[in-house]
Amino acid sequence: MADRSATPGPLIALRGISRIYGAGETEVRALDDVDLSIDDGEFVAIMGPSGSGKSTAMNVIGCLDAPTRGDYLFDGVNVARLSRDQRALLRRHYLGFIFQGYNLLPRTSALHNVELPLIYKGLGRAARRDAALRALAKVGLAERSHHDPSELSGGQQQRVAIARALAGNPRVVLADEPTGNLDSHMSVEIMEVLRDLNHREGLTIVMVTHEEDMAAYADRLIWMVDGRIERDAPTKRAA
Repeated sequence: MADRSATPGPLIALRGISRIYGAGETEVRALDDVDLSIDDGEFVAIMGPSGSGKSTAMNVIGCLDAPTRGDYLFDGVNVARLSRDQRALLRRHYLGFIFQGYNLLPRTSALHNVELPLIYKGLGRAARRDAALRALAKVGLAERSHHDPSELSGGQQQRVAIARALAGNPRVVLADEPTGNLDSHMSVEIMEVLRDLNHREGLTIVMVTHEEDMAAYADRLIWMVDGRIERDAPTKRAA
């Protein structure tokens, strides 16, 4: 992947992207000729009703699904033309993921949960530990590194999940309903962590959410309907 300072244009660019399932009468256009650009360092929220295409857009950007047609450029590389193995390498080295359900191993410490993806990157034990501890410190959980998920609150578990996404030093973090399982107080706590990482670390964040008050933490809101982008505008916070 090209050096970030040397790459012109947006970090993420979808050009005429469609994702079609089925054919004929059963055809579903989950994405329908979508154009979208996201710059390095942006914090973008994607919203829309059920079936709007927001999750499919997230899956395409995260290389978890391939478009039926169109071009997806990541840092100038046309992802749509990569093989499955090449897309897996892109995910592993350049993308971090945060999920609604945390997806933590229950009988494994916070430290080991954060270390796990680094094993697949080929890091040695000492390097994995150092990277995981740095990531936990960034989300304010260094002192809880040896606690299992059952010993942590929901907000703390999601912070571990954020640390896991950060540990591999990704270019982009993709957050899928990151506050969906949290109460309002913990939701604000998590959004403030993400906002701080975006501001302090310059981390690019793309978040799918159904909560307008959570989307307001982003710089930009993309509203999707029927597989298309209906509105793309700065949030009030960014305006």
